[in-house]
Amino acid sequence: MRGNDTAKILINIIFVALTKSTERWQAVERIDWTDIFKLAAKQGVIAIAWEGIEQLANEGLLSAEQLPERTVKLQWALSIDNIVKRYRRQEALISKLAAFYKSHDIRMMLLKGYGISLLYPTPEHRECGDIDIWLYGEQERADRLLREEKGIKIDEDVHHHTTFVINGILIENHYDFINIHAHTSSKHIERELKRLANEDKGEVVEVGSSAVYLPSPNLNALFLLRHAASHFASTELNFRQVIDWALFVKRYHAEVDWVWLSNYAREMNMHKFLDSLNAISIDHFGLAKEYVPDFERNAALEERVLGDIISPEVSEKAPKGNILKRLVFKFRRWWANRWKHRLVHREGLFHTFIVQVYSHLLKPKTLR
Repeated sequence: MRGNDTAKILINIIFVALTKSTERWQAVERIDWTDIFKLAAKQGVIAIAWEGIEQLANEGLLSAEQLPERTVKLQWALSIDNIVKRYRRQEALISKLAAFYKSHDIRMMLLKGYGISLLYPTPEHRECGDIDIWLYGEQERADRLLREEKGIKIDEDVHHHTTFVINGILIENHYDFINIHAHTSSKHIERELKRLANEDKGEVVEVGSSAVYLPSPNLNALFLLRHAASHFASTELNFRQVIDWALFVKRYHAEVDWVWLSNYAREMNMHKFLDSLNAISIDHFGLAKEYVPDFERNAALEERVLGDIISPEVSEKAPKGNILKRLVFKFRRWWANRWKHRLVHREGLFHTFIVQVYSHLLKPKTLR
């Protein structure tokens, strides 16, 4: 594993939070809580990590002297408070948006985010960014209704969804589950995702006073896998996204068609990434190995994938402003990440380069 003891300690703290078990915890003489906090923030697990710290303290495995100093503790508390407040704002908005769509006979499915948070020990501790929705083919009509009845501005600058902002929260209204313009294989995967969505309307949950849909287990399995793989290959993956997968499998493992998923992942060249995702979930985030079918372990690859999640090989951020500098940076990052591309995509590098250049030409604002 690339990185230092900070990552190992954070992973062990998260394991405690997710499993409510301290069996793997190893006493540490000194913990740099500032470093732990910074890494937890980068990995999207601030509130989850605090759950683990509290349990370790309650069981006497962290003494008062070992706990975070007052300034770090206050910073942690403020961050968690902001995470919970944003979660509640999203919850209220999801309920209102679903009610608006229902009044026009439109069903709303939640993708990622809030829907996945319901699988967490403390749902409001799962950090949520945007709200991603799918409207069963009614995306265009739904956008028109928001414009006409609510005066909401709809942005159409992204390939596979429109976007709009309500109460400071960004909503992505998907007409495709994934970006079919980024890789030619994505068109094949999108057809499979649409097939699954049309065959099974999904699970219904109550959010506030509104009913919303969650993807069926097979739809979610393929969508979460492809979404994680694409993030990993193009930029980076974080602990939160791996935990999403681990908790999804924990809850729905018996309902996922693993033969289909494994075969389809192999057809799309995502099978080694799927195996690595399962291995990391089992080894570090509390997923029981019996929840997934037997798979081939590759210790070196698993170590490299986890190392890149902890400390990406290309860690700097894209420069702002100058478009030429951004293009140079994007190409340099794409080239450095070619090993990740080969791990999750079946297309060759040159072919992908041409496809993605054309994709950006179709939607130039995606270069921002």
